[in-house]
Amino acid sequence: GYELHGTENIPEGPGLIVFYHGATPADYVYFMARLLIQWKRTCHVVADHFVFRLPGFKILLDVHGVMHGPREECVNALKKGCLLAIAPGGVREALFSDEMYTIIWGDRKGFAQVAIDAKVPIIPMFTQNVREGVRTLGGIKILRSLYERIRLPIVPVYGGFPVKLRTFIGEPIPYDPNITAEELTAKTKAAVQALIEKHQKIPGNIFRALMERFQTQKKED
Repeated sequence: GYELHGTENIPEGPGLIVFYHGATPADYVYFMARLLIQWKRTCHVVADHFVFRLPGFKILLDVHGVMHGPREECVNALKKGCLLAIAPGGVREALFSDEMYTIIWGDRKGFAQVAIDAKVPIIPMFTQNVREGVRTLGGIKILRSLYERIRLPIVPVYGGFPVKLRTFIGEPIPYDPNITAEELTAKTKAAVQALIEKHQKIPGNIFRALMERFQTQKKED
């Protein structure tokens, strides 16, 4: 039930893909697999630090080009001609956003500085129904407080529903030497929000997302 739209917006050279983070990054895994199978391209991705502390994960992370995310390492990867993906909302957005698809980036703007330093475009990306496949219990306030204290993903998740997933890649935001990181962050957030508003029915609904598996064409509201 996975579709990928807007691949013409992926540059032939390097670029920074910025995406909304669902409860799990399953949609990114599908995107990466489709990119590799059909276009023989790979895409590095920045992951939260806790992932690298999981026993037995190092080889898997290395094979899939997963990075810790120091700014210098990201810039170097882009300067080498790689594609790089990042979800500025990270684990916080994954756990505490909801069926309203609220973007939770806080004051994170490091990704924008990376794009400026590497002189590459930013490509916004969003996957329809990503929060209907897997839901979280992030609405429980005590769990949010606990996460902010220990910074570990202790919020329960449930689902694994076989919903329709459609990843939409938006038009690139070109490199502009005169833009600040704050301005580029706002511009990128607006671009991701525009994709959400165009392609996602709010609030998200699990039954509707399941029924969309039987649609032969994507809906554009």
